[in-house]
Amino acid sequence: MAVLRTIQKPEKDEYPAYSNIYMDLVKDDGLVLQHLKDFFFVIKEFICGLPKDKLNYRYAEGKWTIKEILVHIIDDERIFSYRALRYARNDNTPLHGFEENDYAKYSCANERSLESIFEEYKAVRESTILLFQNLPDDAFMRSGGGIDDDGSIVNVRTVRALAYHLAGHELRHIKIIKERYLNIF
Repeated sequence: MAVLRTIQKPEKDEYPAYSNIYMDLVKDDGLVLQHLKDFFFVIKEFICGLPKDKLNYRYAEGKWTIKEILVHIIDDERIFSYRALRYARNDNTPLHGFEENDYAKYSCANERSLESIFEEYKAVRESTILLFQNLPDDAFMRSGGGIDDDGSIVNVRTVRALAYHLAGHELRHIKIIKERYLNIF
């Protein structure tokens, strides 16, 4: 692939306040697509280097395993990339959220091989990068939101904020794995 495009980091009014936990983890250098490309390999090397018994470990009852976290990252990336596509194409139909715990429960991640998870992860990541790489310049400031139970529009984000959400979301979960599953600070 050619040089990846630069996407400027969004302003705080381009995403919901709770997303600061993700945005604060991503550098303000405009290289979010390069980060997404490179970090896939960093994560794969890191996770594949873990002892096999850690992949299905839960640090507390009801918490996800490392395999479930990986599939959650994939699911989140698919969903938020789809949102980016909708908003970039100026489709402002409000979209319902998703219940991440149900997704994890029904993902059967712990029954999958690590190889199959990373095969899917790579395919989704490549698709995400190609989507953002090929959007028209004016698409990045388009926005959309979700629909709340009462029908109101919530969690409005710009397309560029969605790119940074993906990178920060991934970084946050890897940080959680290191801190809570492996006691690496």
